[in-house]
Amino acid sequence: MIRPVIRGTGHYLPARIVPNSEFAATLDTSDDWIVSRSGIERRHFAAEGEFTSDLAIHAARAALANAGLEPNDLDAIIVATSTPDYTFPAVATQVQAGLGMTKGFAFDIQAVCAGFVFALANASGLIAAGQAQRVLVIGAETFSRIMDWTDRGSCVLFGDGAGALVLEGQTGTGSNTDRGVLACDLNSDGRYRDLLFVDGGVSRTGTAGVLRMQGREVFRHAVEKLATTATQALEKAGLGADDVDWVVPHQANLRIIKGTAQKLGVPMERVIVTVQDHGNTSAASIPLALSVADASGRFKKGDLILTEAIGGGLSWGAVALRW
Repeated sequence: MIRPVIRGTGHYLPARIVPNSEFAATLDTSDDWIVSRSGIERRHFAAEGEFTSDLAIHAARAALANAGLEPNDLDAIIVATSTPDYTFPAVATQVQAGLGMTKGFAFDIQAVCAGFVFALANASGLIAAGQAQRVLVIGAETFSRIMDWTDRGSCVLFGDGAGALVLEGQTGTGSNTDRGVLACDLNSDGRYRDLLFVDGGVSRTGTAGVLRMQGREVFRHAVEKLATTATQALEKAGLGADDVDWVVPHQANLRIIKGTAQKLGVPMERVIVTVQDHGNTSAASIPLALSVADASGRFKKGDLILTEAIGGGLSWGAVALRW
């Protein structure tokens, strides 16, 4: 059978680094307060005139270079984002044009912080169905553009960035020893919309709006739902937590990351953590963490990697893959 295998990784972070002390100058907060509640020490913010598509193009070029491929070697581009440049066209089509890709197709997926997991599952399905051979999957966000800078409970948590993977269809045996994506588990429940949402939109207000979050309630749902979806993805692959070499979670909050790992029974030594440097970059956080870990040589061929994420919707899911 055809398995979607990771051929290359890449990421991009804006030049501006924002330490916690910058928020302490304008809000009733401190570095200790932010670190103790989230694990975040700094994050990156896009420059004026630097847009989500720009971040995505940088990450895409890095992933293509890592894979040893050219833009027209791709069949498709999928971008996961909740902060597009425009209502339309899709960010993915702007990436397609920015790369000089003159074939194939491109589209966006919006599942907030779970967006990359949903995009990865869709890309895997396209490859498995024979609709594409190589797919560039990108998570890219500029959440700094939708923050309420007076809300200390949310504005200190988010950052901007982009991460990308090149997936390529390769022949496997159909067993869980194959390299590539082994199983996906996707979920959503719209009854929880008010826990995490943006209070604007084309149809409702004609404005972009700002992020609103009930942090305690999101936390309450996060650990249980993340552990459950991760377990279900592993079970679909015929595997268990003991088989996992690395967990690469959505980088939202260090307490959520630790709580989920504990519930799964995976030691923190096998969990990739970048939240301290990037903050919550929403759909970009998993591919960013994958790319950073890959660049540092932490993954080896055949490693079993588990990714999981939860975001507004609520939407959540997990992917089990072999490096």
